[in-house]
Amino acid sequence: MVKITDVARHAGVSPSTVSYVISGKRPISDETRRRVEEAIRRLGYRPHAGARALASSKSNVLALVVPLRAGIHVPVVMQFAVSVVTTARKHDHDVLLLTQEEGEEGLRRVADTSLVDALIVMDVQLQDPRLPLLRSLERPSVMIGFPTDFDGLTCIDLDFKAAGEACVEHLARLGHRVVALVGSPPEVYVRGTAFAQRVVQGFTAAADRSGLASSVHPCEAAPAAARRVAERLLREQPALTGVVVHNEPVLEPLIDAFEQLGLRVPGDLSVTAICPDELAESVRVPVTSVALPSAEVGEQAVELLMRKLGGDDVPEATLLAPRLTERASTAPRNA
Repeated sequence: MVKITDVARHAGVSPSTVSYVISGKRPISDETRRRVEEAIRRLGYRPHAGARALASSKSNVLALVVPLRAGIHVPVVMQFAVSVVTTARKHDHDVLLLTQEEGEEGLRRVADTSLVDALIVMDVQLQDPRLPLLRSLERPSVMIGFPTDFDGLTCIDLDFKAAGEACVEHLARLGHRVVALVGSPPEVYVRGTAFAQRVVQGFTAAADRSGLASSVHPCEAAPAAARRVAERLLREQPALTGVVVHNEPVLEPLIDAFEQLGLRVPGDLSVTAICPDELAESVRVPVTSVALPSAEVGEQAVELLMRKLGGDDVPEATLLAPRLTERASTAPRNA
């Protein structure tokens, strides 16, 4: 590996001079600078990240803030993270992953240092306590998720309200009149997590518009909880024929539970979901679903941030339209 001393020897200067050329901390004559830069190019020297940061006043690092709170489905979160990291590398940026629940204090600690140039913030709440700080930071940020008030912020996400509506509208077109949403774990709703609340809003609004009887049931992310919800639904809504699932870990256990209770999918019960395509396709009965576009959202979040770092104006809101794919889990309601 080429060292700074190799560059200095090739250029006929001291290592400290090479360091000053890279960092810009001291004035260097044009002739000396040219010799050092030529030596760097010829030898393929890659300065230490800290030295590059001194020269450019940038770290070339983005912070991805994704607190792994209770009720969060980590595999899906990691799909977003992989997309962010992959796209950031295309822009010669690395990603610092912050997973602790540190709120404003953690954000400020990172933002007040030279560790990162900008931030991407996930697990957004409707009344997110981090908003005042994000609005006041000199460093640009993008939120994956929409708080109630996103004025002055940059937000991107799947249109989860429209996703909930799309699932209900599909069931209504098939003639289903009694539907239920099996949603995220209770603690996700207690926190006011934006994407979960938006799904409930869309589900309820579409059911009301179509004159459907509907109910919402938070569910712990465990097979036993799926069984309890299935039993409760059949006890409280015996005419139920359509279910929307927004809880990845219980999708297959819930279908199994309904079938163990005597309902065939889709003969007696149609099931739709909001989940990654690969999950919907892998279930024993492939599930009609609205895809979670984690790769697209992560990529666009980084692109928005790069534009902001470059001084360009970007839209405050970027909502990705839902895409529903019909599979074997839905069918017209039996008369």
